[in-house]
Amino acid sequence: MAESEFAQLKQRFDYLTERESADHLAVNCPAEKLVELCTALRDDSGYDLLVDVTAVDWDAQSPRFTGIYHLLSTTKHEYLRIAVDCADDIQPSLPSLCGVFAAANWHERETYDLMGIRYEGHPLAGIETPLPAADVAESTHAKVLPAPMMGGPFVSSGDGPMSQTEPRARDESWTEEKEKPV
Repeated sequence: MAESEFAQLKQRFDYLTERESADHLAVNCPAEKLVELCTALRDDSGYDLLVDVTAVDWDAQSPRFTGIYHLLSTTKHEYLRIAVDCADDIQPSLPSLCGVFAAANWHERETYDLMGIRYEGHPLAGIETPLPAADVAESTHAKVLPAPMMGGPFVSSGDGPMSQTEPRARDESWTEEKEKPV
C-alpha cells in the first residue's frame, strides 16, 4: 500500500525520495521545496493537519540536522512523514510552514528551543529573549536564571557508544551532615 502511495507522490513531486519507515509512508524532501509540497498536500491530497514538527541531531554526520514533519489526512486517516535536511551544520535553518499550517507556529518555536533550528519566515522562532523579559521582570519581580546547559541532575560523559553514555543520575547521597563525595 505504501509503495503505491509513494509512486503517486513521486509521479507528482519528482524531487521526493522514499525514506525507510517501520510504520507510515515517509519521504525525503529538499528544503527549498518543503512549502510547495506541504501546500499541495494540504490543498490537493487532504493532508490537512500538521501533527508534529521535530528534528534529529545526527551529531558527527553531515548534514547534522534533519527536520521531521508529521502530517495527517483526517479524511483518509493516513499519516505522512516528511524529512528535510538542513544545509548548514553550524546555523541550521528550514523554511517555516506557518503560512501553510497554523500549528507550525508553536511546533517550530519548540524545535528551535530544542535543536536551535531557525525557521525562515517564522514570526518568532529564533528571537533571543532574555530571561525574564524586562517587562515581565518589572511587573512580577521575577528573578529567573536560564537553566545550565551542562551539569544538571543527570550527567553523561558523551564519549563512546550511546548505550554506554546514557545520562545517569548524579550522586546526591550527601546531606548537610555528610560531606559531598568528590
